[in-house]
Amino acid sequence: MSDTAVWFALCLVFILLVPLSIAGLALINTGLGRSRSAAHGMTSSLSVVAVAGLVYFVFGFSVQAYPVNFAKMVMADQRVLGAPGLFLRGVDYGFPLLPVVLGIFSVGLASIVPLGAAADRLRLGAACLATVIFAGLTYPGFAHWAVNGFLSQLVSNPAIGRSYLDDGGSGMIQASGGLAALSLAWLVGPRRGKYSSSGLPAAIPAHNGVLVLFGSMLAWIGWIGLNAAGAMLYRGVSAERSLLVAVNTSLTAMAGALVAAAVTRIRFRRPDASLIANGWMAGLVSSSAGCAVLKPATAILTGMVAGALLVLSVEWFEVSLKVDDPCGSISVHAVGGLWGVLAAGIFSGGQQLLAQLVGVATLLGFTLPFTYGANWLLSRLLAYRVSSDGERQGLDLHELGADAYPEFVVHSDEFLQR
Repeated sequence: MSDTAVWFALCLVFILLVPLSIAGLALINTGLGRSRSAAHGMTSSLSVVAVAGLVYFVFGFSVQAYPVNFAKMVMADQRVLGAPGLFLRGVDYGFPLLPVVLGIFSVGLASIVPLGAAADRLRLGAACLATVIFAGLTYPGFAHWAVNGFLSQLVSNPAIGRSYLDDGGSGMIQASGGLAALSLAWLVGPRRGKYSSSGLPAAIPAHNGVLVLFGSMLAWIGWIGLNAAGAMLYRGVSAERSLLVAVNTSLTAMAGALVAAAVTRIRFRRPDASLIANGWMAGLVSSSAGCAVLKPATAILTGMVAGALLVLSVEWFEVSLKVDDPCGSISVHAVGGLWGVLAAGIFSGGQQLLAQLVGVATLLGFTLPFTYGANWLLSRLLAYRVSSDGERQGLDLHELGADAYPEFVVHSDEFLQR
């Protein structure tokens, strides 16, 4: 077997591992939410992944791969349906499909991140509608800049001298999804009973910690595939270097989890299981940008900072900013992703940090305001949040007509502040 065939086969195997990260994140979001919305959480994840993949197939890939030609056709009043890339038009059904498959899985992963921040009160139809914007414009727009556009061409700028580094998608996938999560959390507002009249947040515990921890382990396997496939496709690394990617990804997650355990032990007198799981996830998220170039020691340092930031960020958003994020999605994916982008620059040395700062500025200056603005407009047409009665009843019964645990779970709001 030739070296090219081995590279192709290994890259395909890594890509096929990525759906495990989607399954893991869906379990985490569901486990951290309320029991009376568990089936709705999993149904939303499956539906959103389906919408994201189909939208990416129809026109998201075209925006990512051919935005200039697509725009020219629109401006010239030509047949838009003839634009290159729409419905994968012009893509050979062979090796060129590898980045398409990775793109479909990546946009699906990024699209379920906002579900965690808006859990227990976001309508299923609204989640699918928001995904159309994210998978069709937000994600592919930034992905184009990162892979083919101006961020990848920063190397030609003498003042910067390096192209933007984000092989596994700390910024492209995770931070973009996390900033979309922040947008939705702002739009739908906090859950009923989350904040008292004095503004103090109530602790609403996860309904199933086992799902959360198991989801973290599944995500670990999927993240190795995601980072290795991204490094091989976008940076062209050799098959042998995927071993370094696997080591860096694992060490970063482990460091993030242990630091989160230590920080929660110091701050709350005992380790917190959900924050440890989120520390693990923050480590995975932060590993993605520099997974193929960082040394293992710096990967561990990246994970340690991610774990500490996670705990502090969750408290800051909840207490200071009054942002109700049941699953910590903003802290894990937005904060962790932005830190991963910066860490790739800090630990690579030279002018790489300048390129990474341009990438962070693009995320904060484009992704966040565009996503918030688009969803704000759509929310004027379709209510994003369920009614108070629907939230009290639970989204399983209210939107799906059946509980996830109909026989042995008793719903209670006794822990809520009034």
